[in-house]
Amino acid sequence: MSMKASPGDIPQYLSIKAQLQAHIESGALKCGDKLPSERELCGRFNTTRITVRESLAQLEASGLIYRADRRGWFVTPQRLWLDPTQNTNFHQLCHEQGRVPRTRLLSGALHTVPLEVMASLQLQPSDQIYLLKRLRYADERAICYCENYCLPARVPELLRHDLNGSLTEVYQRHYHLCYASMHLSFYPSAMPRPAAQALGVMEGRPTLLLRRLNYDQYGRVLDLDIEYWRHDSLRIEVDTH
Repeated sequence: MSMKASPGDIPQYLSIKAQLQAHIESGALKCGDKLPSERELCGRFNTTRITVRESLAQLEASGLIYRADRRGWFVTPQRLWLDPTQNTNFHQLCHEQGRVPRTRLLSGALHTVPLEVMASLQLQPSDQIYLLKRLRYADERAICYCENYCLPARVPELLRHDLNGSLTEVYQRHYHLCYASMHLSFYPSAMPRPAAQALGVMEGRPTLLLRRLNYDQYGRVLDLDIEYWRHDSLRIEVDTH
């Protein structure tokens, strides 16, 4: 991977960014490839670490690279694409796109329903809810932190089951319930602390927030999912005819 110094009329951090981006877009650096270390880039471009880090930060903001703690910078994998009109769970979505999914349960407990989700779930202040905090991986890269608010009336003794996988399958196998419809909203937001810590990113970094209110085959509210996706990991596409 050859690199050259920047022309004098272009800020050096932009020149470095452009050259690295060209290597990524040409395929010289492929998805999952590790970039040269910051020290090596400083030597190649005869510049300071501050300048190199500004270039890398620009590429990260564009979703082209990401940083893994203590391992360096890597070219970002292809984004998963989601069609909200299709009733597809995370594990199925990954398999269909040639990715290897994994879900890890971080915590699960019975709580008094939080005020901010009470109305959506049609509950009262004294009602309780199962709150699951889970981390989703594609090809062993953590890309989504998810909070699942599950109704004990629909799924009693939920915590007795293995929740390190698809909730869809748990609902079907143990409760004969399935997702039939949903209300979905999504918008850019800032990564809150619990999600940032789980995903290994800085609090306040951009995230795509998905909020799904799911209904079962009988038209009843089944659960509420609040998902925080890494900004470089998902794209949403919808076909209308």
